[in-house]
Amino acid sequence: MFSKEPRCHYQESPLAEVICQLRFPEILSVTASDPIEFQEAIRGAFPIFLRKQELSAPKLANVDGKLTVQNPAPVTNFQFSSSDGVWRINLTNQFISLTCTSYPCWEEFAAYLDRPLAAFIRIYKPAYFSRIGLRYLNFISRFSLGLEGTPFRELIQPCYLGLLALEDVAESSSLRNTIDCELNIRGGCRVKIHAGPGLVKRGGKQDQEVKFIFDQDLYMPGQVPPSLVAGALQTLHSQAFPLFRGAITNKLHAAMEPEIF
Repeated sequence: MFSKEPRCHYQESPLAEVICQLRFPEILSVTASDPIEFQEAIRGAFPIFLRKQELSAPKLANVDGKLTVQNPAPVTNFQFSSSDGVWRINLTNQFISLTCTSYPCWEEFAAYLDRPLAAFIRIYKPAYFSRIGLRYLNFISRFSLGLEGTPFRELIQPCYLGLLALEDVAESSSLRNTIDCELNIRGGCRVKIHAGPGLVKRGGKQDQEVKFIFDQDLYMPGQVPPSLVAGALQTLHSQAFPLFRGAITNKLHAAMEPEIF
């Protein structure tokens, strides 16, 4: 499942999005007023501000023995984006996150996270973080790699292919073939994996090429004090590449033009 090969950078990377999210017990002061002090601390790298009201899904509740539909109050989501839109901080009263849509490397990603996270801890003083997550969303395109006509079973390891790993099952016959699992892994971490072929919608438009989606959400549950966040993130990151490399074949690895750090 985990490759032992050294970490590398792919010139033809399939990474579409990387997200780091840190959840914490609700802090009402985050949304009680505009986060002016927080914005001033990060405005150099994230100058574009947007306030959004997001609706949560309705919930069923038992009221006096009767099931009723309750609509939760809208959640205020403060967004701070870089000038080019590649980097985005989201802040609510229950989480802070960093999203990158053109991932360079872990070191640069961690550097972009450092100032906003430090400012958040200094200003809002969370007692602990209840979930620390790193999510890597990969869209593997055979067209962009010059692998048109190559079946996914030559590119992806069988454990993530389901019935498509069988030679007598044609990809064109598959209406839905996905693998969804959640596992305990090293270092007190867990991972949710969603893998399978599918059509991807980007920028409001649906791509007509069937890509292989490999979505890995690594996270650490429990009460993690702010002083241990950096170590927790490093533990999660250290397992991301071995997990991805273990999911692909040597043929796909070579096609993505790896460069060893």
